[in-house]
Amino acid sequence: MFERCVGLAWCSGCRIYTGSMVHVPRKRVLVDALPEDERERVGRSETKLVEFLARRARSEAAPPTS
Repeated sequence: MFERCVGLAWCSGCRIYTGSMVHVPRKRVLVDALPEDERERVGRSETKLVEFLARRARSEAAPPTS
């Protein structure tokens, strides 16, 4: 059996995202990429979620400072 979930795909470079219905096996455990302290703040707004993910992608892509 499968569960229906919303899948989001986004590009931090062009800031375009799309959502679609995806089917996930019921026994599969989905990992929540959001830190617990951010989950409630960004979880209620797609715009805030995309902005959070874009900031995270930029910070991970930035070269380390010395």
